[in-house]
Amino acid sequence: MTTTRDSGHLDRQASAVERAPTRIAPYVWAVARISLGWIFLWAFLDKTFGLGYATPAERAWIDGGSPTSGFLGGVEGPFGDFFQGLAGNAFVDWLFMLALLGLGVAFMLGIGMRIAAASAVVLLVLMWMAVLPIVNNPFMDDHLVYAIVAVGLAATNAGDTWGFGKVWARSQIVSRYPVLR
Repeated sequence: MTTTRDSGHLDRQASAVERAPTRIAPYVWAVARISLGWIFLWAFLDKTFGLGYATPAERAWIDGGSPTSGFLGGVEGPFGDFFQGLAGNAFVDWLFMLALLGLGVAFMLGIGMRIAAASAVVLLVLMWMAVLPIVNNPFMDDHLVYAIVAVGLAATNAGDTWGFGKVWARSQIVSRYPVLR
């Protein structure tokens, strides 16, 4: 038979276990935010300097290479003509590289999460369209998963944990234009 004291102790333990996911959730989202930020920032750095991972040194952007020509130039599938037409265009190169840099910095620092998430969704869905048809799945790939994560980051104010989200939210510009949160 359980005494009242034992019952209370068990209730407190159960309550602590139930609260544990909510206590760690902000940290999980922070790690996801920093990780996604690093993916974008790394792509920018590798394409800019030709660090030899996805971009060989001889195709570095700073040495005259086009960050979009390699990938977009070889796109096939339902949107092949559209993406091939964008490949190597200087405006598209600059827009793409600024997007990678901006998204990487925003996610890494935890600022401008709403704009960053919306921009990431647009970029990632375009990249998803470029890889259609997907070889190993009818429709889902990492681009769509990253897009979903980006929305989750903005929806949970993931920039507030291990980032500058709270400071950014108190800034005058964000107070005036909350969409910049």
